[in-house]
Amino acid sequence: MASGVDGEVFEQLVSTVDRFARERLIPAERRVEEEDNIPDEIVAEMKEMGLFGLSTPEEFGGIGLNVPQEARLIEALCYASLTFRSLIGTNVGIGSQGIVMDGTPAQKEQWLPGVASGDVIAAFALTEPDNGSDAGGIRTSARKDGSDFLINGTKRFITNAVRAELFTVFARTDPNEPGAGGVSAFIVPANTPGITVAKPDSKLGQRGTKTSDVIFEDVRVPESAIIGGPVNLNCGFRTAMRVLDRGRIHVGAMAVGQSQRMLDIATDYALTRKQFGKPIGEHQLVQGLLADCQAELHAARALVRASADTFDREGKAIIEASCTKYFCTEAAGRIADRALQIHGGAGYMTEYDIERLYRDIRLLRIYEGTSQIQQLVIARRTLTQRAD
Repeated sequence: MASGVDGEVFEQLVSTVDRFARERLIPAERRVEEEDNIPDEIVAEMKEMGLFGLSTPEEFGGIGLNVPQEARLIEALCYASLTFRSLIGTNVGIGSQGIVMDGTPAQKEQWLPGVASGDVIAAFALTEPDNGSDAGGIRTSARKDGSDFLINGTKRFITNAVRAELFTVFARTDPNEPGAGGVSAFIVPANTPGITVAKPDSKLGQRGTKTSDVIFEDVRVPESAIIGGPVNLNCGFRTAMRVLDRGRIHVGAMAVGQSQRMLDIATDYALTRKQFGKPIGEHQLVQGLLADCQAELHAARALVRASADTFDREGKAIIEASCTKYFCTEAAGRIADRALQIHGGAGYMTEYDIERLYRDIRLLRIYEGTSQIQQLVIARRTLTQRAD
């Protein structure tokens, strides 16, 4: 099991992040929503707290949390708007973990200190216009040219692309190998000639997050840019899946944090809003909605922590991570719906936070593997395990 941070120090860190989310981030949520941007002073505070380096090993300047600790801390942070988590999310998770897990010593030394400090924003360039769930269908190419590779293609919905100093780019290095087998993962500095980052997308929710298309036109990188070095040629899909397993547990923790927030908001409203001469929380049908939320929240939190323990102990948690991502994000959607329903017509108004949180939570069922992809992973692993 990964050692992580000392227990007492970690509990202090969780307390600090919890207080930061409630006292600093939540009051800034409406400003972020209106301006579609996270204020620079909050970015600076998050850097100072070390939040960009939560999962980066201590030897490279990070905090070095293990997976169970990361899950608890992300749950605390995500009591506030998910937009704030998106700022650090690629550095903590998918943008950097390929380097942490499979990078060469030189790659780690070059990039991880900047990732940990937040001075280098990392982005994960996997999804394409025609390939989201079908990651094995990647069309972006990396053609050998002497000892270099030339990358050509377009990536879509890339979180933090406009902020990125570094891209982890997945491209097909063997055009004759269909599916996942011919894909490699490259470390590509964002200032490399030939890279164009499009303007940020306009989205249903999570305003303040930045996702964009990234276009690669004859982007030249050395073979040493392959994560893990040239020996890892055509092994990029393996790196992607390892990164996504940990990331799916992370997303489950996000869902738990937001679910707790939405349940608290709904409970407060049920205590104060009166109908038929008494608080609506005294009506049994409203109590049923609250009870369903509480039961699913407890189940989701337990599943996140159990899956995180498995990943930490075994170094992988394929079916557990998919179950976590699937159940927790779907449960969060149901909790959001009930919480809005408890508010009645008021819940549909922008005056109340639940309207915004309802929109924000919807994305969790889509990225890092849709709910339907999780169902496929879970079912196939279940059948394989039983057959063996």
